[in-house]
Amino acid sequence: MSLQIIKVLEFWAEGEITNFIKVWALVFASLSYCFFAAKHLPPGLSRFLALLPVLLLNLILPLTLHTMHLGGSSAFFLAWLANFKLLLFAFGKGPLSDPSVSLPRFAALACLPIKSAGSAPAVADEKLVRLKKMDESSESRTVRQKGSGQEVPIESQVAFNSSKKGLKSMWNYVIKGLLICLFLKLYDYTDMIHPKLTWVLYSFHIYFGLEIILAIFGGLAKAVVGIELEPQFDEPYLSASLQEFWGRRWNIMVTRILRPTVYEPVLYFSTVIMGRKWAPLPAVMGSFVVSALMHELIFFYLGRRKPSGEITLFFMLHGVCLAIEVAIKKAINGRWGLPRLIAAPLTIGFVMVTAFWLFFPEFLRCNSISRAFDEYAAMGAFVKDVGEALTFGTFHNVTWSENVSISTYGSYRFLRDFGAQK
Repeated sequence: MSLQIIKVLEFWAEGEITNFIKVWALVFASLSYCFFAAKHLPPGLSRFLALLPVLLLNLILPLTLHTMHLGGSSAFFLAWLANFKLLLFAFGKGPLSDPSVSLPRFAALACLPIKSAGSAPAVADEKLVRLKKMDESSESRTVRQKGSGQEVPIESQVAFNSSKKGLKSMWNYVIKGLLICLFLKLYDYTDMIHPKLTWVLYSFHIYFGLEIILAIFGGLAKAVVGIELEPQFDEPYLSASLQEFWGRRWNIMVTRILRPTVYEPVLYFSTVIMGRKWAPLPAVMGSFVVSALMHELIFFYLGRRKPSGEITLFFMLHGVCLAIEVAIKKAINGRWGLPRLIAAPLTIGFVMVTAFWLFFPEFLRCNSISRAFDEYAAMGAFVKDVGEALTFGTFHNVTWSENVSISTYGSYRFLRDFGAQK
């Protein structure tokens, strides 16, 4: 039986899976270089130049992967998360700059949406203190921390409270996994479903899929190096404003990485030019511009197609609308606001309509759904092979069968051969 299991693993560990293993082995080697190089180089230009080859390598490595799940997740982790965290690290900022972090934790923190368990975020940088004070929304919204009695911005306390949650209950992920299975079955009847309703299913499919994938990586990191998952989503369909949706409920890790790398530097320089009251507006726009460019890059990795500009337009539109929302809130200063019962449907409706208009067309041009189906089929075939080897002690490699259908053959061969495509 053990021999049959080895044959199963040898058959499947080719193509895309082999490339995936090679990519992450190279990533760990390059991060080891960053870890030890920083011991001898002070933060600043010299460390940045030393890390620059790794930053470029992280942009190239995703090009060697082609599947939606392995390639897409690797592109996000390397080209976006790792590179932005390494940029902060080059100048002595961010989670990687903690001198007590070991090499395994350093590598995990660099690439994955996780954070070391700790206390509420503390502001240690004098310049960052000034930036916090410049943000009027943070000045006027504070809470008293339990224990220390210290006044902190409510956004920081909310983020801290969210981070303490870590992984949600297992049943949460089981239910969302079952819903994805239901969606896959419903896709067989798309000719009987209104196209817009199908896109709604795609929306929840993407949300549930991202949450499950990130939870898997977070769970592995917790098991291996004892680091907690940083929450990625906080029920975004409950958002009552764009500020709440983008800032505190959707893709929270991206918000946290954009804040020190884009938002705060733009806020600092904007304050010098236009005063602290309106400085957050260009800072918001700057964050959305960078987010748009990074999303265009991720979609290029997924589809290897020339960007259409629709993704950029989507994020620019939301950036402008969010800036207007912030300006209105500053102008009325809390004297009036829509009831949550009205604001929440309007917010989610706006997000969905603009996503149908600008986001999903680009997503579908990558053949994302059909490719995801192929990957699910390949995964099912792998589980079937392992099950047969464990149960019957046999491995019927489909390449040995003369009567196998093309679709079944494609399912079995997808993961092992897709990595060879150019």
